[in-house]
Amino acid sequence: MSSTPHEILKKYWGFDSFRSLQEEIIISVLQGNDTLALLPTGGGKSICFQVPAMCKDGLCLVVTPLVALMTDQVENLKKHGIMAVEMHSGMHPREIEMAFEKCADGRAKFLYLSPERLETRKFREMLRGINVTLIAVDEAHCISQWGYDFRPPYLKIAEVRNIFPNVPVLALTATAVPRVVDDIQLKLEFKKKNAFSKSFVRNNLAYVVSREDDKIKKLLRVCNGVKGCGIIYVRNRRLTKEIAEVLMHNGISADFYHAGLEPAMRLARQHDWMNGKTRIIVATNAFGMGIDKPNVRLVVHLDLPDTLEAYYQEAGRVGRDGEKSYAVMLFNQHDIVNSRHHLELAWPDPETVRQVYQALGNFLQLPVGAGKDVSFDFEIEKFCSSYQMKPVTVFSSLKILERDGYITLNDAWDDPSKLFFACSKEDLYRYQLENAEADKVLRIILRSYSGVFTDFTRISENELAIRSGIDSPKVTELLTRMQRIGIIDYLPHKNSPQLIFNTERLIADDIALSKTFYSTRKKEAFSMLESIISYATSATECRSRMLVSYFGETKAADCGVCDVCLARKRKEIDGKKSNEIENRISDILLAGPVSITDLVRKMNQYKENDVLSILRFLVEEGRVREDGEIIKCL
Repeated sequence: MSSTPHEILKKYWGFDSFRSLQEEIIISVLQGNDTLALLPTGGGKSICFQVPAMCKDGLCLVVTPLVALMTDQVENLKKHGIMAVEMHSGMHPREIEMAFEKCADGRAKFLYLSPERLETRKFREMLRGINVTLIAVDEAHCISQWGYDFRPPYLKIAEVRNIFPNVPVLALTATAVPRVVDDIQLKLEFKKKNAFSKSFVRNNLAYVVSREDDKIKKLLRVCNGVKGCGIIYVRNRRLTKEIAEVLMHNGISADFYHAGLEPAMRLARQHDWMNGKTRIIVATNAFGMGIDKPNVRLVVHLDLPDTLEAYYQEAGRVGRDGEKSYAVMLFNQHDIVNSRHHLELAWPDPETVRQVYQALGNFLQLPVGAGKDVSFDFEIEKFCSSYQMKPVTVFSSLKILERDGYITLNDAWDDPSKLFFACSKEDLYRYQLENAEADKVLRIILRSYSGVFTDFTRISENELAIRSGIDSPKVTELLTRMQRIGIIDYLPHKNSPQLIFNTERLIADDIALSKTFYSTRKKEAFSMLESIISYATSATECRSRMLVSYFGETKAADCGVCDVCLARKRKEIDGKKSNEIENRISDILLAGPVSITDLVRKMNQYKENDVLSILRFLVEEGRVREDGEIIKCL
């Protein structure tokens, strides 16, 4: 293709210009350079590989571990008129075959795939016949054992590079400490180091950490003090509902979200929040990935995250429009003790991990030597009940098995029903003549869905039921029967968590968990936790500077707006004067809302910085409300 990056950007995405660093990264890729793009959450990473791929002839491979986001991106590209396909272990073999056909004949521009696909020799051999011109590696920190989400299958990307030695790699991540940045480039066999990094400083974001015995009381003050939509993160599903109910009881529009809800309910709640119908969403960390809502004003953590990387990503969902916003963390001593205990439980001993693996094979009725690349519906609660195992022990063991590449565990995602006509048109016609009831459904499918003879097509059983006059369970039964006799390939709606075996089932004793490697990674996990505890408990260092220093920016200035900076400024203001300023602000606001500019003007007998410092303190304490440029008394 001969179009320029700017022409591609305008034609397919409707933007007139690139965001900061995007153009430089794209130019580097188009020059054939291996490139690492380190862009914070919301920095527009997808454009960095989608635009250069559209500038080239051939296919872009996109490696990503997030199946739900993979599906979303494929659908979004299709909406922009760009052919993209996906490939992961949860798909029907015929779907995967069709995806390959589109890549091989040049119809597809993007192939999204899970890292586990790279481990199969058959897949790598099939790739040899495809014109690949760019390899994009999303969530690239997963390739480093020092990263906070290490995944061994990522190490296979280097083997794909051997098939395409002259094809550049673009690695993308939102958060990585300096040694992870170096390790990514080493593991991906960059020809030379070449990293583009956007500053981690968020000038519009005020970080606030508060040690609170009564976190709910403080939370209500914060939600009332900062107007606008927000996210409250908690550690477990039960708390999402409890906190949302407390907020609603106190007159705050709220709802809750976690991965255990039905997909339709998750989608509806996300939609209500995205469109402003719900102001506050209380969620586990299952919420937020891939969501780009620019006007989030508040993110509150009611539990300590496990790492500063996770905290920065979640806090980074606030204020993407550049307007003043708040990232608040509420904690107490019990949280610190609980976090250390929780992390200890997250590292069961190797023998326990092997016992869980053995039970898993029995639960799924999977013989030793079978199951490679097979996807199973998997309900962890049912598994734990069957074997009288603690959920935290099972989940942690599964995550260790996943990190070591034996399995992949995906949260439930909403995968609609799909079908494909597996027979010839002549055989289909004969079947219709002989089966009047099925003929009603088949006629509607043929009239309503295009491409059913060439591709798996999304269908709705409810819609077919309404239009045919046959009840929905009967429609599903008819489709299942046609599947059994080879008329169609039918994939019913899937919304259960998926567990995939990346290798054939092994004897439990053959599960190789290196004691040294296990010990090293456990020690690293505890080191990461201690970093977030140090961040929370520090009362002397600027929050923003602590965060960006963790990611390698050692020369950042104090932000001036976090709780530590404000406390320092308040100390610098004479105590009597501080009270005078507070009282004067209160008097002005009692007469009605005013803009910040007018407030400062009316208080010109005081230094502007002193007034703003006290004002921010009052907002943080929930005594006044900041609504854009307007200040109101509560």
